[in-house]
Amino acid sequence: MTPPSLDTVLSRIGETQAPLPAGVALLLGLVAFIVVLGQTLWKFATHVNTVVHEAAHAMVGLGFGRKVGGVTMAKDGSGATALAPASGLGFGVAVIVGYIGPSAAGLIAAKLISIGYIVAALWLGLLLLAAMLLMVRKLFGGIVILVCGVLLFLVVRYTTLGAQVAVAYGVTWFLLVSGPKAVLDAGSTPQDAKILARMTPLWASAWTVLWLIASLAALWIGGAMLIRPASP
Repeated sequence: MTPPSLDTVLSRIGETQAPLPAGVALLLGLVAFIVVLGQTLWKFATHVNTVVHEAAHAMVGLGFGRKVGGVTMAKDGSGATALAPASGLGFGVAVIVGYIGPSAAGLIAAKLISIGYIVAALWLGLLLLAAMLLMVRKLFGGIVILVCGVLLFLVVRYTTLGAQVAVAYGVTWFLLVSGPKAVLDAGSTPQDAKILARMTPLWASAWTVLWLIASLAALWIGGAMLIRPASP
């Protein structure tokens, strides 16, 4: 099959695409649940969640005028983002958003999908990965981000429109489902929660509970948007 022309590929960014039927959308959601709940699959997929988690730290930190010293990722799925200065409101907000980053990204993608800008959601993800590639330090993190970026580029450049729509739904479901999973896996007092406990009146486990509530709410709201997209 001949791949679409570059003009066609780029024109899809500003165009709207028809949403998938509710049954197909639910099926892709089920696939995402299987990936997240399956121990072997999650071992690899967790790194995608980590990329978005650290991206949330970095982007919000930059938005509050912090300097990003670099992003690192480890083979066990953990990660770290160095921000300077590591104090004040901006730093605190950047720490808060990490564990809700994947859920927030999933909500944004679900909203774009619900109003028809399905391919645009993929390109937004590609831009995020390009930005992260500039900030990552150490080889492993770079490989993870590069692999994700190359796979996503191959989808938007060489696959059919139908395939791109299916991938957009699948990735969005994964982000929404992986949010609560990552919070639960982190335990009651992850490092981000400990930092916030020192900065705020709330204890560490309270932050974990808040992240879990927020990520579950995002899954509920985002899932509803994917199953029942906005009327044209």
